[in-house]
Amino acid sequence: MRNQPQIKSSVPQAVQKVSVSMRRAGQIGLWVQIFLGVVSGLILGGAIVSQNVGANEGGGQEGFGIFLAICGLVTLGVSIYFCLRYLNIGKLLMNADPALRPSKADTIEVLRLGLIVNLVGMLLTLLGAEATVGIILGKALSQPQGLTTYDPERFVRALDIFVVQANINTIAAHFVGIVVSLLLINRVTR
Repeated sequence: MRNQPQIKSSVPQAVQKVSVSMRRAGQIGLWVQIFLGVVSGLILGGAIVSQNVGANEGGGQEGFGIFLAICGLVTLGVSIYFCLRYLNIGKLLMNADPALRPSKADTIEVLRLGLIVNLVGMLLTLLGAEATVGIILGKALSQPQGLTTYDPERFVRALDIFVVQANINTIAAHFVGIVVSLLLINRVTR
């Protein structure tokens, strides 16, 4: 079977290269974002459960940071959807019928929307991280030095650090989405 003649594709070589790039970058972005999103989701889930269990200890200031972190994860889910669209567009570009291939303008528009989703998600997640770090800093500065007091609201808890870690993972995932979108925009517009 190896000696069969190669069938010449009617798809232009430039379109084939874009198709390969769309599929490769889409897959890399998809799996990296899924991994980081799942890790962030698990960390945030643990933080939310911990916050609910410890609610009678005077916590609860972390709520806004957690809310923004969840918003960042939701936009990450949308970004993952766009990576799936990149894969689909890459497959459609290999269609022999030019009328069934997505146009260059449509492809660029999808890439721009994916870029905007990642930028918005990164902004929300950065705001969540800033809010959480501000709360941690406030707690750290309000701790009396050398005195033994027990006010749980003043102590930095593991929950606070978990929320920061989840935000950093989500920011990294959005960064990957931004890089993928920019690389593909560059590739398509050449």
